Amino acid sequence: MPIEIPTGLTPELVPLSWLIGEWEGRGRLGAGEAGDEHFGQHVTFAHHGFPYLEYTAESWLCDENGTRLRPLSVETGFWQLDRPLQDADGGPGLAPADIVPAYKSADEVEALRNTDGGFDIVVSVLHPGGIAELYYGQIKGPQIHLSTDAVLRGAHSRDYSAATRIFGLVNGDLFWRWDVASGGTPLAPHASAILRRVAPPENHQQPTE
Repeated sequence: MPIEIPTGLTPELVPLSWLIGEWEGRGRLGAGEAGDEHFGQHVTFAHHGFPYLEYTAESWLCDENGTRLRPLSVETGFWQLDRPLQDADGGPGLAPADIVPAYKSADEVEALRNTDGGFDIVVSVLHPGGIAELYYGQIKGPQIHLSTDAVLRGAHSRDYSAATRIFGLVNGDLFWRWDVASGGTPLAPHASAILRRVAPPENHQQPTE
């Protein structure tokens, strides 16, 4: 289906542009079997003129009819293409980037495609409880596969060693699944959900296939 691309978007965010906006829906904890709890979620992918997306996800427990029961968790992070940094890039800290972005055109971004025809991406996600995840993976069209390269835990954080996440755009809805290794067990289903767009990105370009 057509994907709307916001005008003025930094060229290297175009592969991620179908994520931009606000999404909301429901899912199930665990493998989604009988007895697994229901939850609701509101997700935002926002851009601020930088070559990365800001990500926030607020989740809450709900009953099978969607009635909100109590808060579940919040996570936040950043999504971007995985590529070598250049002198034009900002950071670390408040070191400013050049006015002209490191990648100035779609053709320059196309050169970043990997051998599988997609783009390598890096995602950082911060959780309450002193846990931070660093994911590497690939975005190829409306599909994303991520695996943790590192999980940082505080001295009193719960055991959590690895995770994978899958995202896909299906008939305009955002499907995702999250598998987690924790408590000494291998990767196992942690949660999954289907989210519908509730607020599109601002300042659209003409839709593209």
